[in-house]
This record gives sequence, structure tokens and C-alpha cells, in this order.
Amino acid sequence: MGNRLSKIYTRTGDDGSTGLGDGSRVAKDSLRVGAYGTVDELNSTIGMVLASDGVSDDVRETLTQVQHDLFDLGGELCIPGMAMVHDADIESLEQVLDRFNDPLPPLKDFILPGGGMAASCCHLARTVCRRAEREVIALARVEEVRPQAQRYLNRLSDLLFVLSRVLARASGHGEVLWQHERRRKPQA
Repeated sequence: MGNRLSKIYTRTGDDGSTGLGDGSRVAKDSLRVGAYGTVDELNSTIGMVLASDGVSDDVRETLTQVQHDLFDLGGELCIPGMAMVHDADIESLEQVLDRFNDPLPPLKDFILPGGGMAASCCHLARTVCRRAEREVIALARVEEVRPQAQRYLNRLSDLLFVLSRVLARASGHGEVLWQHERRRKPQA
């Protein structure tokens, strides 16, 4: 790793710009900064899942690896032209996803976010992941972005959904099913 930060503030961003990993400066509200900023937010929400009680060692190991991958992805988005997330990372997510999903019962209803703190935090991470994916897609419309970034986030949101189910069941709270028939029929 290059220079370590000994002083956290630099004042260089006071004008509304920030430095990318390649040394160029862009507006803090640029699509690129938005995309890697949301990937960072996603990583933080996964940290909330890991800080919750009742997370098994298997889920903890999986999400810790995901955090490392997301840090790599943020770096890739921060340094135009950099390649840090690869097809093998996406294939690994798919294998883990299948392993966690196979023992779960098939879905017959939509699931509401809930099912205990860890599951709820995982649902939050899933929604932030979907936003990060949308922001990467928006960025890719105007700048070069490797397709692996979008594919990784797409697969990760699926994994986070499955892990939400796993965590809800493990907590004893169970999954919260959407009750579509709860609405009363309008009176004529």
C-alpha cells in the first residue's frame, strides 16, 4: 500500500471536488463518486449485519469475504481502467448462493424486511446493493465500466436476500410474509 494517511483532512475537497485513485479530480456528486460511495455504504451495512447477534460462522465468513470484494470493487470504480473484480469472484458468489439457498423451502409468497435484527440489516444491505447496482449502470452509460462490477452487485443482492432468509430462520423470528389478502375489498 502507498502512503498512509497521517492527517485525515486535506482541505482539497472544500471546493466540491475529490481525487480519484488515478490522481484526477472530479466533482463529489459525479456518477463515479456516487457509485463507489454507495458501494462503501453497502460495505458499512454489511458491517451492521456482522455486528448483529446470531450470525453463524458460515454467514460471517461469507460476508467478511464480500466486504473485501466490495473494497476491491470500490477501488476499481475509484480508479478508471482498474480491474479488481473478476469472473471468478462472481462464480464464487453463485456457488455460495446455491449452498445457502438449497436447504431453504421454495418461496410461495413475498417476504417483507424483518425477521430479527441480523435479517433486517441484511435486507437493508440488499436494498443498498440494488441502489449501488443502479448507480454503476448509470455510470456505465457515460463512462467505461467493466461488466463484472454490475454482475457482481446483481449476484450479491440475490445472495443478501437468501442470507436474510437464513438469518430470519436462525433467529427464531422467522420470515415475515407479505399478506396480500389482508386488504379489505372496497364496499360498493
